[in-house]
Amino acid sequence: MSTRQRRALLICNAKARNGALDLDEVRAILREGGIEPEEPPPEADCRDVIRDRAGAVDLVILGGGDGTMNYAAPALVEAGLPFAILPLGTANDLARSLNLPLDPLAAARFIPAAEARPVDLGWVNGHYYFNVASIGFSAELAGELTAESKKTWGVLGYAVAAVRVLRRVRPFTVTIEHDGTVEKVTTIQVSVGNGRHYGGGMTVEEMAAVDDGKLDFYSLEIDHWWRLITLLPALRRGTHGRAADVRAFHAQEIRLSTRRPRPVNTDGELTTHTPAHFKVFPQILRVLAPEPVRGPSPFDLTTLGSRLFPTSEAPSL
Repeated sequence: MSTRQRRALLICNAKARNGALDLDEVRAILREGGIEPEEPPPEADCRDVIRDRAGAVDLVILGGGDGTMNYAAPALVEAGLPFAILPLGTANDLARSLNLPLDPLAAARFIPAAEARPVDLGWVNGHYYFNVASIGFSAELAGELTAESKKTWGVLGYAVAAVRVLRRVRPFTVTIEHDGTVEKVTTIQVSVGNGRHYGGGMTVEEMAAVDDGKLDFYSLEIDHWWRLITLLPALRRGTHGRAADVRAFHAQEIRLSTRRPRPVNTDGELTTHTPAHFKVFPQILRVLAPEPVRGPSPFDLTTLGSRLFPTSEAPSL
């Protein structure tokens, strides 16, 4: 462990599901590891703080969920600072993709000796994203899933909202342009992944990683809404691309257009709309993390149980 004292911006989103965490132990862990935390006023905009303090600190520690990381991404790129994650959100899909501890105190203990690794960012219509951008079902789900329901239900809130959205989901037509090809398809969802996990535990593709320099695309071209339920195990494992009614491919640049503008969900937030131009920016950021998860990771019911019931009383599955 380095003996040089480092300075870190410690920025926590109080509105995150676990944003009320008492930070005293986090501060003590960081100081013991040779990192002096610097905290902005609670009302300060994290992007402004990162840009303003870029030359005065060694790294940024972000406490929050995927929405917090997504919001901070442009400032992190501009500042050129490595960042670390305290997982305080509902799904914490980026932390899972990075193979980080999901317990905030365990994540804090990891930071002082951690290595900064390069990761990619997805980009759509000028908006960066870490995990996945989607049009269709997932975008409607993002609009349905409120901050209150996430605080109340945690990852179970995704399932509750999904049942409501399924009742009204309708297929739409999208034109897909990539690598010199143009295709027009009917689908209920298209997703363009940069990372590995999204949506409270889904996997965009079983071999996807946040540093592989490519986008992972899939389109759910299913006939009936109930087919989505039968695809759920494959969607969790990332093997859905093998199904006959799922179109999947890799690319570095993709354009999607629809007859009328449709919202685009990036890391759980509705940030833009079609027509949508996607790119990947390889190794544009550095994050304190172990080697990212690679290769197939079979759906683990025990892991799901600990995520749905994040206490010592979690039932065994």
